[in-house]
Amino acid sequence: MVTPLPGDFALTKISGITGRLVAAGQALVGDAAPVQHAMVYVGFGHVVQAMPGGAEMIPLEEASEPVVWSTGRILLTDAQRFAIKGSACDLVGTPYSFLDYASIALAHYRIRPRWVRDFVADTGHMICSQLVDEVYLRAGIHLFDDGRLPGDVTPGDLWKLLHPKRVTSTDRDLWRLTK
Repeated sequence: MVTPLPGDFALTKISGITGRLVAAGQALVGDAAPVQHAMVYVGFGHVVQAMPGGAEMIPLEEASEPVVWSTGRILLTDAQRFAIKGSACDLVGTPYSFLDYASIALAHYRIRPRWVRDFVADTGHMICSQLVDEVYLRAGIHLFDDGRLPGDVTPGDLWKLLHPKRVTSTDRDLWRLTK
C-alpha cells in the first residue's frame, strides 16, 4: 500500500446504487473510470472529502478504500503540500451540489450558459473532484491545462490525469498519415 503525504489525493469506488449512478453519469460525459469519488489527505491519518451533507474531515480508515493515490505521480513541494492541506481543512463544511454534475455534463456537450458557468465558478458548493481541483488551484497548481473552467472536473478526469493514455504504434501510424 502507498503511504500518502499531506496534499496527496486519492480516488475511490462508491458502492451500491450511488456508485452505480455516479458511474453512469460519468460514462455519459465520456469519463468512464473505475472510480467515483475523490478525497485529499491532510495528514495525521485524516482526509477531507466533499459529501452530500457538506465537506468533512474523517479518519482515513473510515473512508472508502483508495483505488489509487496521487503520491509520487504529482510532484509537490513542502510549501505546496502545506497550502493544499490548509485549503482542504478550510473547505470543511462547504455544501455539496448535485447541480454541479449537471453543469459538468452540459460542458461536455458544449452547452454553457453564463449562469451555469457562474454557478460552477462559485466555490460556495462543490463535489469531491471539484474540491481536489480547488485546493490544488489555491496552492498554485493547475491540474488541467486544457482550457476548462475551474470546477469542471469529475473523478474520471482525475483518474485520466493519473493514468495518461499511452501512445500506441497505431497512434503513431495515424499521426504519420496526417503529416
